[in-house]
Amino acid sequence: MHRKLQEFYNSKSEPNQSCLLALRDIILTFHENIQETIKYGMPCFVYNKKQFCYLWTDKKTNNPYLLIVEGKNIDHPLLEQGDRKRMKILPIDPLEDIPISTIREIFTKALEFYLN
Repeated sequence: MHRKLQEFYNSKSEPNQSCLLALRDIILTFHENIQETIKYGMPCFVYNKKQFCYLWTDKKTNNPYLLIVEGKNIDHPLLEQGDRKRMKILPIDPLEDIPISTIREIFTKALEFYLN
């Protein structure tokens, strides 16, 4: 893991640190062509060199979330648009079980967008 990425994860307190690392594993194991890099100081995951999603924490709640880059092209009831034009987020409660099936469902729709 790149030093800056390690610093990002290490700078988070529990339970966010464990939650973000678990989300990282879920993302990286979803598809062999998804790779991790760092952009804007946060973990960025790319699919075939195209931005796919980011991991970040909400400024108000401090809870982690997945930022789906092409969120506007994905229809899922748990994705939140907010004031964003292109991206949507999936908030994650670090004290609850991670909704793996929901994440896979969203990622499947995102990959369909990238493949078309």
